[in-house]
Amino acid sequence: MSGKIRFVLEKGAAEERVDSVMVKAAPDYSRTALQKVIRDGGLTVNGKVCMEKGFPVAAGDVLEFDPPSEEIPCTAEGENIPLDVLYEDDSLIVINKPAGMVVHPAAGNWTGTVVNALVGRGMDTADFAEDDPLRPGIVHRLDKDTSGCLVAAKTASSMHKLSAAFAARDVSKVYLAIVSPAPKVMAGEINNFIGRDPVNRKKMAVVRDETRGRSARTVFTTVKKGKLGHVTAALLQVRIMTGRTHQIRVHMSSVHTPVIGDGLYGGNSRVPAPRQMLHAWKLTFPHPVTGESLSFTAPPPEDFRKFANAIETE
Repeated sequence: MSGKIRFVLEKGAAEERVDSVMVKAAPDYSRTALQKVIRDGGLTVNGKVCMEKGFPVAAGDVLEFDPPSEEIPCTAEGENIPLDVLYEDDSLIVINKPAGMVVHPAAGNWTGTVVNALVGRGMDTADFAEDDPLRPGIVHRLDKDTSGCLVAAKTASSMHKLSAAFAARDVSKVYLAIVSPAPKVMAGEINNFIGRDPVNRKKMAVVRDETRGRSARTVFTTVKKGKLGHVTAALLQVRIMTGRTHQIRVHMSSVHTPVIGDGLYGGNSRVPAPRQMLHAWKLTFPHPVTGESLSFTAPPPEDFRKFANAIETE
C-alpha cells in the first residue's frame, strides 16, 4: 500500500474513535501502527491535522493519512534491564530514567526501553489487554535524551486513574534545564500554542492559535547564571503546566535561549554537549488507589551536574 489513504465515513455512520475508523480503512495494518501515524502527525480529518487517537468522527468526515512505514510488533518483550527505582508498590513504580533510554518501543527502538524493563520485572501485560500493547503502564513520557522522574502504572486500573490525573493537570512536573544564552530575565512565563512544525514533521513549533496546535504554558526561574566558556548560560528550574511534546525545548528555543545540546531546536552549536541538558527533577501526583499526594525527586546524572557546575557566576 503506497500513497495517502483516503476514507470518507458513510452517511448514517455513528460517531466513532478515529483510530477505529483507520483500522477499517487500512485493515492491512495493526491499530498500534496506525496510532503511531496519528502521533507522528500523519492524519488529517477534514483537512486538519489530528493527533488524538480517541478523536470522535462521524458521518461525512474525511480522513486522509500516510500508511505506516513498517509493521509494528504486537507486544513488548521482557528484558533484564536494571532500573533506578525511586519508589514501588503494587500499583505503580517511579524510576529515575537515564538519558539515552526510550520509554516505550517505537520505530528504531523496539528493545531496550523502559517498557521492556518493566515487562522483564514481571509486569502482567494481560491486564492491559484493552490498551496499547506496546505501552502498558505508560501514562507520560520523557524524550530519549531527557533523564529523570518517570512514573508507570503496574495495573490497568492504576494506569487509567494516573492518565486521568495527568489529563486533569493534577500532576506537578518540575525540570532542570541548562540553557544558552542565558535568559535576559531571572524568571518568566511562556504561554502560547504548540503544534507540529509544518516544514519538519519531526519537530514541534510555536503556532498561531488553537486551530494549528494546543495551548502550552511553561514557567521558569533562574537558579544559576553566568558564563560557560565564551557564552552566557543559566541553570533553570522549569515547571510545565501542560504536557505538550518537546514543550520545554520548543518554548526555550522560541525565546532564543535553547537547551544546550539540543540539536533539533538550535542548542547544538553554542556548547558541545553530548545530549540536551534537560532533567525531570521533581514529580508530584495523587496515588491512583489511596489518593495520597506522592512527591519524588531524582538527582541529576553526572553529565548534567558537570555542565551545571561549570557555569561561572558573574
